[in-house]
Amino acid sequence: MDKAYNFEEVENKLYRFWESEGFFKPEINPNGKPFSIVLPPPNVTGTLHMGHALMLVIEDVLVRYHRMKGYKTLWLPGTDHAAIATHAKVEAELWNTHKQNRFDLGREVFVRMVEEFAQNSHDTIANQIRHMGASVDWTREAYTLDEERNHAVRVAFKKMFDEGLIYRGAKIVNWDPRMQTTVSDDEVEWKEKESEFYYLQYGPFVIGTARPETKFGDKYVVMHPKDKRYTKYIHGDKIELEWINGKITATIIKDDSIDMEFGTGVMTITPWHDRLDFDIAEKHGLDKEQIIDFNGKLLPIAGEFKGLHIKKARPLIVEKLKAKNLLVKVDQKYIHNIATNSRGGEIIEPQVKEQWFISVTKEFPMGHSELKGIKKGEMVTLKQLMMHVVQSEQITFTPNNFIKTYYRWIENLRDWCISRQIWYGHRIPVWYKGTQVYCDIVPPKEEGWKQDPDTLDTWFSSGIWTFSSMGWPNETKDLKEFHPTSVLETGYDILFFWVARMILMTTYLRGEIPFKKVLLNGLVRDAQKQKMSKSKGNIINPLDYAKVYGTDALRIALIFSTAAGNDIALSEDRVRGMKYFSNKLWNIARFVSMHEVVDEIDAKSLDELIDHIGGEQKLQAADRQIIDILKKTASSVSENIESFRLHEATQTLYQFVWHDFADKYIEQIKKSFEGAEKPTENTYPQYQIAKLILIDTLKLLHPFMPYITEEIYLKIPGHGQSIMISAWPNAYK
Repeated sequence: MDKAYNFEEVENKLYRFWESEGFFKPEINPNGKPFSIVLPPPNVTGTLHMGHALMLVIEDVLVRYHRMKGYKTLWLPGTDHAAIATHAKVEAELWNTHKQNRFDLGREVFVRMVEEFAQNSHDTIANQIRHMGASVDWTREAYTLDEERNHAVRVAFKKMFDEGLIYRGAKIVNWDPRMQTTVSDDEVEWKEKESEFYYLQYGPFVIGTARPETKFGDKYVVMHPKDKRYTKYIHGDKIELEWINGKITATIIKDDSIDMEFGTGVMTITPWHDRLDFDIAEKHGLDKEQIIDFNGKLLPIAGEFKGLHIKKARPLIVEKLKAKNLLVKVDQKYIHNIATNSRGGEIIEPQVKEQWFISVTKEFPMGHSELKGIKKGEMVTLKQLMMHVVQSEQITFTPNNFIKTYYRWIENLRDWCISRQIWYGHRIPVWYKGTQVYCDIVPPKEEGWKQDPDTLDTWFSSGIWTFSSMGWPNETKDLKEFHPTSVLETGYDILFFWVARMILMTTYLRGEIPFKKVLLNGLVRDAQKQKMSKSKGNIINPLDYAKVYGTDALRIALIFSTAAGNDIALSEDRVRGMKYFSNKLWNIARFVSMHEVVDEIDAKSLDELIDHIGGEQKLQAADRQIIDILKKTASSVSENIESFRLHEATQTLYQFVWHDFADKYIEQIKKSFEGAEKPTENTYPQYQIAKLILIDTLKLLHPFMPYITEEIYLKIPGHGQSIMISAWPNAYK
């Protein structure tokens, strides 16, 4: 063995070897029990970050461990077209470079531009996944927008449409005036902002608002029915009052959703531009009137402010209110949260708009069902299915404290708005001719039909990922063998974006769960525990550290102190420290190889060697001690991997390799070999023991540090074609 481990020469060579030999395919263990994971598909919006690297390492540990345990293991890779995120990125670059938007180019040209960007991103991401040592089966790679997945999306849409679960209706949605599209509730990012809060005289009442520009159409004043301050007012009473553009008639509304403790306990409502106000209007059958257009400008109801953007109009409106003695006071430092689009940063403007929705509360008869507690033909809702499979523990969470968070989200779940006014993504499979509506997997054959211009929310196609990636709607061999998948591992930050959507779509479309276990990892933060972001300039490309310290050092550093669900503060010092650990392992292997002899016994395991020499009583004390520690280490590592305590597994291995094996055992046996050209009868079996302990140690470390363990293993003759398809060290006699 060379004096030093050269990871730069080893890593690409070994990955090509593994892939070319077919070791990543489940068929390598044809008779094993199935174990499957689908890779959470990275967005084709650029490159992978440290969060992706953590995900890849955790999943690769689980996959390599189960493969060595003899499971028929499938890790299915793929990427996500991430419609709105990719669309936003390309359009932003188009504007920054050419001062053009998508409308300047037209749909066809713009979509081709996005597709080219997505392909380049995919190639970069695939290279990063390979570099991280991820043992995914590339022969089964899928893409959420390829032809097979597009067919699956259309089949899913039509089934839900035909059963009345997908409908079109006018509801309040999150509207992004810059991108000109709706945004899902889960993609709204709330940002704290300090602004003015205005108290306005509204007839006999004082109301408060941070948005006076929305108040032109306010003709309902709402109060809690139990508020003693307003007992003289009766629900439905009419009052005359002076307002921004003259006299109006307002109606008293009593509703128990009002917070009596906030402000004066009275509020006016703007049903078109506020979700709570919209709900109150729906409940009481009130009028809704649009005040702001879809470009963020005021409509004719605003009088002389018509056509002004709301940002420019606000101070002018405040001046008018002041001139009419309708401005009571202004709080200058009002702290509140504003909704922004997490994909572009624009402030969200709620709007009532005709959109496509999935109903989560409409009852339907359960079709095929393999769910415990749900029979075929039973009347259920999507919301009930999503709760049931977790409550009945058909799906478990690690850490389990996220279950309560999941329940709260489901309890407050609204119908899912699935249409987007962007051009990149799955086109909604609905066509119109006059008042006729046609929905099918293929377009109508007759002329005169026009397809709906909208595309589907990216989470619709991501929601069917576990089974569409295996060939659904065809009942493929992979689907029958590997679905439901064994584990879904992902970041806790997309619990609602993705995990819940997959449970919704899979329980409905297949009558089964998408996965048996959910393992949630935390966010990778910088050394100061700050979230990584471009604005802070603290984003780290995982390959940057891998190129300096080796992929193995980065992999084990990422999970060494990371409990499931907890954020990790990653520093370069930690990765550097794990490079020293790699060096220690290499030096142990060099020592053992330096004393290699022609093995007359040629034992393949410690048990075999111990039997040959006449039992453990023939061992020296140091040998018995290290073998006993190795047994406990192997047992602990296996148990910790099975329980998803990967950080504890790595800490146990670190302790064993550095202290028990290197500092104690190797130092003890060195004296037996010093100065000896050939080991004596006493040292010969001890060399064998050291070599076999090294082999088992390499196997235990392999899921975490695949490259260096394989490189050392291949330098030890007679022990198999590759460590990744060798048997996991289960137990010793």
